[in-house]
Amino acid sequence: MSDSVVAPATRHRVAGIAVRDVTVVVPTRNEAANVGRFLTSLPTDVALVVVDASDDDTPDLIERIRPSATVLRERAHIAEARQIGADAATTPWVVCTDIDVAFAPDYFDVLAAHPVGPHDGVVCGAKLSTGDHAAYYRLFTRGSALLTQLGLPAASGSNMVVRTEALADAGGFDLELRCNEDSEVVWRIRGGGWTVGYLEALAVHAFDHRRLERGRVRKTLHSLFRCGLLYSGLMNERVRRSDWGYWS
Repeated sequence: MSDSVVAPATRHRVAGIAVRDVTVVVPTRNEAANVGRFLTSLPTDVALVVVDASDDDTPDLIERIRPSATVLRERAHIAEARQIGADAATTPWVVCTDIDVAFAPDYFDVLAAHPVGPHDGVVCGAKLSTGDHAAYYRLFTRGSALLTQLGLPAASGSNMVVRTEALADAGGFDLELRCNEDSEVVWRIRGGGWTVGYLEALAVHAFDHRRLERGRVRKTLHSLFRCGLLYSGLMNERVRRSDWGYWS
């Protein structure tokens, strides 16, 4: 499989996305155990905005380990936190991710080498594992790349690079959603005329598998069914506000 799914060759493409042009945005809630590994994987010259809703010492740890980070203490759910973080960024691109992953050592080099054009709104990357459930993550990644190639972008909030202009054009994240906010906003960005690509070489590695360990089939069916309702427009407002047990 190709490392990337790209726009038609007729689009003018230029140099990639430099470190100075990105801000990493990460929501946190009681993730003290995951902070160290995440921050160790993030180069010190990359801007970081954390939106924290913790009851533990997660934000204090982040500020101590990474004094340059912007830590916003907000009682926000996932979609709200991603939007607050994106609004706080001053760069043309944001990297949406989660605290329970680590960036691959070459992540920002791959991003800088990947050509982007003026109509590119999102670059989705792979979420893999170097430990448990590695086969599941590989299968999920290949399925996501195929869906994107077929015109149905499959995004993971753990690894998507979003042009801030494209996010604003789409109206931002849907603040009613408690999960699947990642795929839903990418569909609206694409619907607004922006290109969405999938770059398999742009990888993060999961090391906290709590939701998978509660049941891989449950997690997969939960995402597929909810995304199907969202994409078809059949999910009503009351149901949108529930996570259907995703976070419990």
